[in-house]
Amino acid sequence: QVQLVESGGGLVQAGGSLRLSCAASATIFRSNTMAWYQQAPGKQRELVATITPGGDTNYAPSVKDRFTISRDNTENTLYLQMNSLKPEDTGVYYCNARYRLRSWGQGTQVTVSS
Repeated sequence: QVQLVESGGGLVQAGGSLRLSCAASATIFRSNTMAWYQQAPGKQRELVATITPGGDTNYAPSVKDRFTISRDNTENTLYLQMNSLKPEDTGVYYCNARYRLRSWGQGTQVTVSS
């Protein structure tokens, strides 16, 4: 079965906002720190933000103060609120566990125009 389903991406102008969602299976979500990853065009997948089961967060320096990661533990859903978007935020965004990676989902495309 598909365990990770990302959604919410789209095309937005610089300075705009998007909210990404990730529907995860309970086996992935419970007791795991979750994360969002970005794969920019021509680059490797990189860690963007993490959140522990208790809600402690951490961010890559490039997105700190612009993005907010959150989770709904009753719905097994991960979110990424993206504000003040920049062209360098463009890429495919994936969710997954931080330390116990599962198979990757299809991701959701975010495109930020200048």
